[in-house]
Amino acid sequence: MGWTNHSVVTEFTLAGFGDRPELQEVLLVVFLTMYLINLVGNVGMILLIHCEPRLHAPMYFFLSHLSLLDISFSSSIIPKFLLSLLTGSRTISYRGCLTQLYFYVMFATAESFLLASMAYDRYVAICNPLRYTVVMSQGLCLRLVVSCYAAGALNSAVQTMAMLRLSFCASHRLDHFYCEGALLFALSCSDTSINDVLMLVFASCTVGTTSTATLLSYGCILATVLQTRSPRARHKAISTCTSHLSVTLLFYGALAFMYMRPGAKRSVKLDKVASIFYTAITPMLNPFVYSLRNQEVRAALSRVRRKALLMCHRHRGSF
Repeated sequence: MGWTNHSVVTEFTLAGFGDRPELQEVLLVVFLTMYLINLVGNVGMILLIHCEPRLHAPMYFFLSHLSLLDISFSSSIIPKFLLSLLTGSRTISYRGCLTQLYFYVMFATAESFLLASMAYDRYVAICNPLRYTVVMSQGLCLRLVVSCYAAGALNSAVQTMAMLRLSFCASHRLDHFYCEGALLFALSCSDTSINDVLMLVFASCTVGTTSTATLLSYGCILATVLQTRSPRARHKAISTCTSHLSVTLLFYGALAFMYMRPGAKRSVKLDKVASIFYTAITPMLNPFVYSLRNQEVRAALSRVRRKALLMCHRHRGSF
């Protein structure tokens, strides 16, 4: 079979979380609240990093792109789900489904590589601090970020192209609130072995590469911290890593629960709960993790707040 679509299905129905009207209203409020907090928190983090000169450092350059990816990842899924809750229409066109699949795979893959790049940044900062500014140059940081987006685009392009070869002849009901790849495979009346292999290979390469880089970086960091005699220096080294480590554990924990359980033990309801974590909750929490656990971000927020209050007082005094 060629790489062209032979599907007779022009749209899919996203089952969401059931048909109870009272539940839909609660879900609309909850998901809309989480999405708005996500937007405000991550846009605020991007603006803070851009406007505060003391945050113009590699770690915060990566953090601004993490916030951008969190916004993009959630926006590829949540607005469509909110619209379905608001209007009651649960259909999504075939092209819309593939478009959603393309973007959420791209942003999820890019975020995996970005988290690994951030782990490498912490490794250089702690294990080789004297050469940090030389190693983590602006050019290297830019190349790492571009590589993250390129890896995401490549993975999503391959997965979406492979999806085009599938035919959907019978059921078009997806028991989820977005177009998830494995569920699309289950609906297809074509041979999905090629798709399964491609998904396994790319997922293994992505998870294997990024997790290995992260583990090696933190292994070296741990060895350096244990060799540090000064308790103050040791505390400072650990404090610079806790935010990134928390975000990494949140991201990979939800994905691992979603995709690394045996097929016999998989539950659609549990899959949906795990999906809520990595599409809505984790992107919402990331800016708060960094703002609450990072002294430099807290200090920058205080400076911006003082500047804003001072401008308000000056503005009032001019009248």
